[in-house]
Amino acid sequence: MPEPLPRSAAGRRNPWLIGVVISIATFMEVLDTTIVNVALRHIAGSLAISYDESTWILTSYLISNAIVLPISGWLATVLGRKRFYMSCVAVFTAASASCALSTSLTWMVISRLVQGAGGGGLGPTEQAMFADTFPIRQRAQAFALYGLTVVSAPAAGPVLGGWITDAASWHWVFLINLPVGLLSLVLVNRLVVEPKALQEDRHKARRGGLRIDYVGFALVALGFGTLQVVLDRFDVDDGFGSSTIVALALVSGIALVTLVVWELVVERPVIDLRLFGRSRGFTIACLLMFLVGFILISTTQLLPQMTQELLDYSAYQAGMTLGLGGVATIVVMPISGLVTGRFIQPKWLIAAALIGSGWAMFRWSGLDLNISFWQVSDARIVQVVFLPFLFIPLSAVAYVGVPPNANNQASAMINLMRNLGGSFGVSFVQTLLSYRTQFHHERLAASITPYNGYSFGHALGAIANAVQTQAQIMSFLDIFWLLGLAAICVFPLALLLPRMPKGAAPTH
Repeated sequence: MPEPLPRSAAGRRNPWLIGVVISIATFMEVLDTTIVNVALRHIAGSLAISYDESTWILTSYLISNAIVLPISGWLATVLGRKRFYMSCVAVFTAASASCALSTSLTWMVISRLVQGAGGGGLGPTEQAMFADTFPIRQRAQAFALYGLTVVSAPAAGPVLGGWITDAASWHWVFLINLPVGLLSLVLVNRLVVEPKALQEDRHKARRGGLRIDYVGFALVALGFGTLQVVLDRFDVDDGFGSSTIVALALVSGIALVTLVVWELVVERPVIDLRLFGRSRGFTIACLLMFLVGFILISTTQLLPQMTQELLDYSAYQAGMTLGLGGVATIVVMPISGLVTGRFIQPKWLIAAALIGSGWAMFRWSGLDLNISFWQVSDARIVQVVFLPFLFIPLSAVAYVGVPPNANNQASAMINLMRNLGGSFGVSFVQTLLSYRTQFHHERLAASITPYNGYSFGHALGAIANAVQTQAQIMSFLDIFWLLGLAAICVFPLALLLPRMPKGAAPTH
C-alpha cells in the first residue's frame, strides 16, 4: 500500500473504507433535514399545536445549524477533527432521542436546536476528511461517494418519512437515528485516525493559550441566526410587511457586514475569510455551490408541494417522484467521479451541467395539470441527472490553491454556501409563488364576465376553484422558467475556474 497522505484520516487503512464510515453520520443528518418535513402535520397534531407553530420545529434546527456551520472549521482545528466529528455525532444522536420523547413544542424546539448544532459540524468535517485522505487524482471519485450523501439523501427523505409516518408513528422519524448514530460512533472511534499533522495544527492553535475570537463567535451567531429566521419565516410572516422581519433583517445585515470587517483584521479569526482572496477557484466554486443549493433544495420542496396541492398526490406519492430522481443520481454519480479531472476538466463539466440544468427547468415550465406520475418523475430525473456533474467537479476544484492546513475552513465555507443557497432558494420561491399566484388570479378573474359566455349561477364556486388552480400552476411554471434562466445565465462563470492538477501529490 502506498504511503498515506500526511493529513489522511485513514492512516494505513483503505481510504475507501474510511470514506464509507464517515459518510454514515452525514447521510443520517442530511436525510433528517427532509424526512421531518413529511411528518410535520402528524407532529403538530400529537403536540396539540397549529401547523404554523409546528414550522418552528424546522426553523429551530436551521438556526443552530446555520450558526455552527461557518465556525465548524475552527472548531475542528482547535478541538481535533476526529474528536469534534464524534462529538457532533453524539450530540445529534442524543438530541434525536430527545426529539422523539418530546411532549410539548418547547421541548421539541430545544431538542431541535441541539440537534441542529450537532448536525452543523458533520458535513464540513467529513468533506475536509475526504480532501485530506485522497490524492488529487482520486479526489473527484472520492467526492462522488460524498455526493451520494448530500444529493440522494434529500430525495430519499420524503419517501422514507412518508412510509415511516404511515406505517409506525412520527416518533420513529427521530428514533431511526439512534442505531445509525451509535454505529457511526463505534466505527469512527475504531477506524478513523487523527494524523500527526492535524495534532500539530491543534497544538499551534492552542499555543500561548486558546485565544477565542469571542466577537467573531457573537457576530456569527447573531448574523446567521437572524438571517435564517428571516429566510425561513419571510413568506409565512408577510415578508417586509412584518416589522419583526424588517428588524431581524437589519440586525442580520449589520452583524454580517461587521463580521466581514472584523474577521479580516483580527489575528486569529473564527472564520478565515482571507481564503477568498487566496484562491480564485475556491471563490467561484463557493458562488456556484450557492446556486446548486438554491436550485436543488428549492425544487426538492416545490415538486412535492405542486403534486400534493394541484394533483392530489399523497405524501408518499409525492416523495416517490423525488425518490426516482435519487435513483438516477446514484447511477450517474460514479460516472461523474470517474470523468472529472481524469478525462474532462471540471470547468467544462460544470458549464455543460449548468446549461443542462437550465434546459431541464425550461422543460418543467411546460408541464400542465394533465401530466401523469411518470411524466412528473421523468421531469425530475432529467433535472437531477445533471447535478452530479455540478456537485462533484465543484467539490474537487474548490480545493485547488487552498493550503492543506486550511481544508477545515474551506469545507465549512463550501457547506455554508450550499446551505445558504438552499435557504435563500426556498424563501425566494415560496414568496414568489404567493406573488405570482395573486398576479395570475387577478388577471384570469378579470377576464371572466357574463359577456364572454360564462354562466355564473351555481357554477360560481367551480369557476373560482378553476381560476385559483390555474393561477397556482402558472405560478409554479413561472418559477421553473426563472430557475432555468438563472442556471443558463451563470454558466460563463464556470469557465473562469482553474484547471485541476492531475498529479497525486498531497499538496495543492
